Amino acid sequence: MSELPYKTISVSGPDAFEFLQNLLTNDLRLLETEAEIFAAFCNPKGRVIWFGTVYATESGYTMSVAIDLAENIVQRLTMFQFRSRVEFAIEEGGTVNAESLIANGYPAIGRAQSELFTPHMLNLDLLGAVSVDKGCYPGQEVVARTHYRGATKRRMLRFESSAPVSPGDKVSDGERDIGEVLNASGDDLLAVVPIDKANQGLIVNGAALVNCPLPYLQ
Repeated sequence: MSELPYKTISVSGPDAFEFLQNLLTNDLRLLETEAEIFAAFCNPKGRVIWFGTVYATESGYTMSVAIDLAENIVQRLTMFQFRSRVEFAIEEGGTVNAESLIANGYPAIGRAQSELFTPHMLNLDLLGAVSVDKGCYPGQEVVARTHYRGATKRRMLRFESSAPVSPGDKVSDGERDIGEVLNASGDDLLAVVPIDKANQGLIVNGAALVNCPLPYLQ
């Protein structure tokens, strides 16, 4: 059983709500009735820099972030600070079961996966991490266009492989590379591939993949 360590980033100050509301894909007003929400932080091209949970604190908000991405996220947030009265701090986090994440189709975004995929490729729209009516945020135009056109041809799917694979390994249809392994734990993995290729004999480094439908895609 593999454990993924994470840190938390606190965003505090009088302008914490407005600051994050203008940056994240989800609507922070949901935290008025929910303990925590999923959200993402995208670059202008609509690629996910960070994905994780957000919850409210007495002084602002806390974001869960992969350890190797924490300092980078603080740097990126600082670029948007301008005159906003907010402060950032990296704090202790914990660990999460990688097998629990993969089985439920929750992507783990570390430095190696950052800025490679759109929210729809990672199923963030299906996980409730994307609000389509909250207003602008970085990459919002790309995300909205994909949503309203229903143009998601590639998604994150779960597979079992005949041999262990690693994140970043290419997924092939036998003739060419068509996707990439996002997360892996033993023989269980999440990969971003064309939806219409999910059951067509995909392989990774010669290891055969078997599609294991995710709960929210059935």
